[in-house]
Amino acid sequence: MTTTDQQASLIATLPGHHYTDPELFGLEQERIFHTTWFCAVRAADLAEPGRFRTVQVGRESVLVARGGDGGLRAFLNICRHRGARLCTAESGQVKRSFQCPYHAWTYGTDGKLIAAPNLTSMPDVDRAEHGLVPVALREWLGYAWVCLAEEPPPFEEQVVGAVTARLGGAEVIDGYGVDGLALGRRIGYDVRANWKLIVENFMECYHCATIHPELTEVLPEFADGYAAQYYVGHGAEFGPDVDGFTVDGTGGFGRLAGIGDDQDRRYYAITIRPQVFLNLVPDHVIVHRMFPLAVDRTLVECDWLYAPEVLDAGHDVSRSVELFHRVNEQDFEACERCQPAMSSRAYAAGGVLVPSEHHIAEFHAWVRTALGLPGEGHL
Repeated sequence: MTTTDQQASLIATLPGHHYTDPELFGLEQERIFHTTWFCAVRAADLAEPGRFRTVQVGRESVLVARGGDGGLRAFLNICRHRGARLCTAESGQVKRSFQCPYHAWTYGTDGKLIAAPNLTSMPDVDRAEHGLVPVALREWLGYAWVCLAEEPPPFEEQVVGAVTARLGGAEVIDGYGVDGLALGRRIGYDVRANWKLIVENFMECYHCATIHPELTEVLPEFADGYAAQYYVGHGAEFGPDVDGFTVDGTGGFGRLAGIGDDQDRRYYAITIRPQVFLNLVPDHVIVHRMFPLAVDRTLVECDWLYAPEVLDAGHDVSRSVELFHRVNEQDFEACERCQPAMSSRAYAAGGVLVPSEHHIAEFHAWVRTALGLPGEGHL
């Protein structure tokens, strides 16, 4: 093989400053996180009227609440009077309203201004006009997805379409019945790395043989370096001696009711840009939601979801949780190992992608396009 042939097999990554520059991160907040659908809250976490949670979406704090009518709504978490943060707690319960701790302006769970000191002496104040600023919200797969854009992109195209394109058809995800699953475990990770490093890591398996011994025991083909997302419709097959997607390969909990024979004993990984990873195995589903807080800090919330009857029966899910918990810790340690080097002059022009990572180049192109930056080609 000639040097030219060797060079042609490599594709340039994003330059290092894309992972360290606060101004670029601000541009990402504005042009990616403020314009796309963002998976915010598991709907079942807000089961009762008055339950709420606040999440960080780009520069904005977003309040998601269950209204008295049973519907979920989202608002910017900002009082319309003087701009104080309305809810300072990450989650909680109110009876009928939210009250600003600064001047006691009070809003219903539907966002309408319902009370304020001396409000009756100001009859010209339009309570609807001065209600909380609404945020677009859609429910899918049991989660509330929000979008800060005044005109959100089509949900079916951006979110549902990403899953359909990866699996080769919408009927595959329907078989897992994700919106009817129950939360078995949730673990949060505070990762000292740029959000794009986490996305890139999840998308490839070139590293799997190096840092994921438990995962490659369960999914032997991952040791060859090709990730589950490299081929449309492909799910990595369990090893011949593996009974379940568990840390020791022992049996799980059968398979979900809608899973067909062609999905049994297989693992599917899906990236929904910009911040969701779906992991599908026969007996449970794992959902990662990322919350980028700074150019070098990302919170990741990971949910393990099971059939309700599995949890109702008191089954121990720790072996299946432990497998991907170890994978998460191994991945996030690798991302944190890379983050300091992004500011090195050795990485000023970026690194390279080998053939089994070439699909990451499409993610980089998507980022550049979203930010309005010129593209780059092969080395």
